[in-house]
Amino acid sequence: MLQTVLERLKLKGKSLLPIVQGGMGVGVSAHRLAGTVASYGAMGTISSVDLRRHHPDLMLQTGRSRDKALIDSANLVALDREIQSAKALSKGNGLIAVNVMRAVSEYASYVRQACESGADVVVVGAGLPLDLPELTEGHKTGIVPILSDVRGIGLILKKWMRKNRLPDAIVIENPKFAAGHLGAPTAEALNNPNFAFNNVLEGTLQLFKDMGLEKENIPLITAGGIHSHEQVLQLMGMGANAVQLGSAFAVTEEGDAHPNFKKVLVEAKPEDIVTFMSVAGLPARAVRTPWLANYLEKEEKLQRIAKKRPCTVGFDCLASCGLRDGISKHGQFCIDTQLAFALAGDIRRGLFFRGSEKLPFGDAIRSVRELIELLINGVKPTIEAVRAPTVRAADEALALA
Repeated sequence: MLQTVLERLKLKGKSLLPIVQGGMGVGVSAHRLAGTVASYGAMGTISSVDLRRHHPDLMLQTGRSRDKALIDSANLVALDREIQSAKALSKGNGLIAVNVMRAVSEYASYVRQACESGADVVVVGAGLPLDLPELTEGHKTGIVPILSDVRGIGLILKKWMRKNRLPDAIVIENPKFAAGHLGAPTAEALNNPNFAFNNVLEGTLQLFKDMGLEKENIPLITAGGIHSHEQVLQLMGMGANAVQLGSAFAVTEEGDAHPNFKKVLVEAKPEDIVTFMSVAGLPARAVRTPWLANYLEKEEKLQRIAKKRPCTVGFDCLASCGLRDGISKHGQFCIDTQLAFALAGDIRRGLFFRGSEKLPFGDAIRSVRELIELLINGVKPTIEAVRAPTVRAADEALALA
């Protein structure tokens, strides 16, 4: 395990490095990434969404199926496998968390499976998990909500306290910088000062005082746009107990996605990163790849003609889907299909989520260990990294495969 002079994160009876690897689906953060992060004494996170795609036998059973029950069952099997593999890889170090989006239709099943499979923590975002205490009752699994402002934090605290439960930690995600689905009602709201780290940290610490929760020592984990040791020091100086990163871990050597996925993320320039409305009804941030550029050109027309239709992949992954449910203000594409293309490295057809800020190692692919060392100790690698091939070269290699 790695060492640091920074104050450690106290969570679920363990003393951890103040680093959390965020959950990224479909399949971008599975057992290899999460287990490796935990092995160094931090918290690694498995994204629960459609993990069957990492298991050829499960895809053989379900790849062409439109049987929702069969697909859902396969994903639960895959989640259990990934948790067991991650825990084995961690060798008892750190913690293994499972991220579950509140917006997915099988949210409750994923949470229960994570608990039954021995996940140390369940982390929930993309919606308010008001029922998380009940879903995890009877298990020792920690529960951690992802929230973006003091108002949301106060609501969760009040609701959970009525159930005699408190969060084991709270992830404070700033949607102005984060990747994937963002905790704001609209794209226009992303710059709301209520989401700024200093405002949310200060407001939350005051909220703890007002609610008599100071002595509970609930850890606060900041997320969104973090990419340097200096930022880590600054945020911990503001009152954060740890930081969470997604995109920076996605492009590590141990990241579970295809090498082409990593190439797209590290080569993206600021002007290539766009915010748009997801089918889940939330703003989302990703790299403008050929598919996304083409979709955005047609988005207005697709929204005008939106109507209810059967799920294109047959398992209704989202509780509310703009495409399936004909919600004109939401996105009009199959998110599972596009994210699956990205996981497999299909540069032309994939949807590649990425945060807005620069990556710690620029366009280089580095190891999990090097990333954590940089964040906690400011230690920069001494050996020059191999630069990722260009997206064009990667695309050509995929076409020849």
